[in-house]
Amino acid sequence: MPDDSLLFFIAGIMQGSFREMALHDQSYRAELSQLLTKYFPDCRVYDPLTNHANSISYDDQKGREIFFAHNKMCGSIVDVLIAFVPEASMGTAIEMWEAHQGGAVIITISPLVVNWAVRFLSHAVYPDLTSFLEALKNGNIAEIVNFHRNEKSKF
Repeated sequence: MPDDSLLFFIAGIMQGSFREMALHDQSYRAELSQLLTKYFPDCRVYDPLTNHANSISYDDQKGREIFFAHNKMCGSIVDVLIAFVPEASMGTAIEMWEAHQGGAVIITISPLVVNWAVRFLSHAVYPDLTSFLEALKNGNIAEIVNFHRNEKSKF
């Protein structure tokens, strides 16, 4: 079983390429949180939307503060970043980069398997939530997390 102090960060598409103030369907966040706490019972899960449900209406100062705080968090205290990227997401790409720079394990759920940010920043890529769930059930996600955390501790 993985270390009980794991902090998971749920990164994922929010505004995407919308030109108006709107959000993509965010139901994946609750589903991911439930799955992570089921298969990693002692973990902590940070979901930016849960803590900032009205972020789309933040003024520039508050939005900038939260944007940079989340990116700093990804690069400094996050153990595992789960990136949900059904289509390109600039914010998620930045969170993935920061998590990579900070040594976090990055697991991506995305059909964008040829996208360089997805390919090169991820320790594992699953094309959809169904395949991610199967990897949780069969222990593959736990193996990936443990392997990469152990590799990191060697340096």
